[in-house]
Amino acid sequence: MPSEDWLLTAAERGNPHTDLPNWCGGNTAESLIHGKTYFSRLTTEVEKLEAGDHLFFTDWRGDPDELAVDGGPTIADVFAAAARRGVIVKGLLWRSHMDKLAYSEEENRNLGDHIREAGGEVLLDQRVRRGGSHHQKLVVLRHPGRPELDVAFAGGIDLCHSRRDDADHHGDPQAVQMAAAYGPTPPWHDVQLELRGPVVGALDLTFRERWCDPAPLDQHGPISTVADKLKHADLHADHLPPQPPDPPECGPLTVQVLRTYPAMRPKYSFAPLGEQTVARGYTKAIKRARRLIYLEDQYLWSKEVAQLFATALRANPDLHLIAIVPRHPDVDGAFALPPNQVGREQAIELCKHAAPDRVHIFDLENHEGTPIYVHAKVCVIDDVWCSVGSDNFNRRSWTHDSELSCAILDTTVDERSPQDPAGLGDQARRFPRELRLALMREHLDRHDDQDLLNPTAMVRAMTAAAEALRDWHDGGRRGPRPPGRLIPHETKHLPWFQRLWATPAYRLIYDPDGRPWRDRRAGRW
Repeated sequence: MPSEDWLLTAAERGNPHTDLPNWCGGNTAESLIHGKTYFSRLTTEVEKLEAGDHLFFTDWRGDPDELAVDGGPTIADVFAAAARRGVIVKGLLWRSHMDKLAYSEEENRNLGDHIREAGGEVLLDQRVRRGGSHHQKLVVLRHPGRPELDVAFAGGIDLCHSRRDDADHHGDPQAVQMAAAYGPTPPWHDVQLELRGPVVGALDLTFRERWCDPAPLDQHGPISTVADKLKHADLHADHLPPQPPDPPECGPLTVQVLRTYPAMRPKYSFAPLGEQTVARGYTKAIKRARRLIYLEDQYLWSKEVAQLFATALRANPDLHLIAIVPRHPDVDGAFALPPNQVGREQAIELCKHAAPDRVHIFDLENHEGTPIYVHAKVCVIDDVWCSVGSDNFNRRSWTHDSELSCAILDTTVDERSPQDPAGLGDQARRFPRELRLALMREHLDRHDDQDLLNPTAMVRAMTAAAEALRDWHDGGRRGPRPPGRLIPHETKHLPWFQRLWATPAYRLIYDPDGRPWRDRRAGRW
């Protein structure tokens, strides 16, 4: 199977200003499902670092007191201890907005201060398009002279409160406040990748491009600049050590690093016209889908994104779309809730109009009936191609905020039937199929895969389990609770007077467009 059938070629990437390799062969990856799993693994790997090793990270939010493992230490303690051992610790955190607006400016600043006091350096990075954010979640650990130990973590999990949940989904005791339906400790579903091999070098370069960008950190207004200076924020990046050679090949996976950077001023030196390889990578893979698009997503917004699914569904009569989304937005309120609802309603309606019997939208709940907030950003297509990242299926993630995703092809053929579900000769591959099955087993409370391998049988199994759980709720919860956590997702149709203001608010504020004007007019990513 030629990689270019699924992955972007250099010309298709469309950003000649970066030195990022087109894709990297010879890697291994492990899907770390749940924050508790990820934080424990991250702690173990950071504690292996020695003087002169590198710890680089980017994040949307970081809470210094978030426990890395039960009983501690905290994330800040783990990173600060590494800095005190002589590890070179560098971080880029989105500067964010005030805590009073339900953001995390103070938490991000405090995490940076904690690490800086130990000898590391963390910058608050506001080099974003107006109204945008840095949303990449990345940790890169390098061992100069011991490249076989190099590892990187990338995906959807921030180093902050609410993320350290596990398979039981009772939530992180250190919780952020969310919509009341999720309770005091919101259950949280998320996925991060642990990557080894040459791709670690590509992810290292992704960090270095942002760190070394000459544009000033304090953008978008004099008030924030004055505040940063009064709080003695570090506004100037120190030099990084030389980048080590890429780690040796160690596995069967080809990984393509996909990113979003908006078109903005001042321009990114490594993406002066922006970069939309996330959008382009998904677009190419979705066009090749024939039997199954399985995704988990926090939002599933944007008619432009949904149109890709609708077009694929119309063109391929055997194609099914399965999406796992949150039952409720993460916020309540008369002004915050409607814009969150209108985008998903439009996207789902567009897909169902294209193929009403082949679009299956579910949400999740724990065994006590509390909804699980789905924060994962996962896509598996025909058990051949998959991606895990920070990007959601919406226009904001594909054009406006900084994002990072890893698309994966596995050279290892999965011999289980159906061996070639798409019928294109690509054959099912081990890693994407195992990722999908691991998620399915959890959502269905299953230990076997027998009727989950075939896409059509899987759709029947998921639908039957979700409808049984819904009927049990509707029937007053009489008798034993049916197994599984899936339930059919229901979208609420907003009344006209709410749509009148919520639709423009959604498009301008919640799901803005970061493309150059010529690309918007042409309707291209």
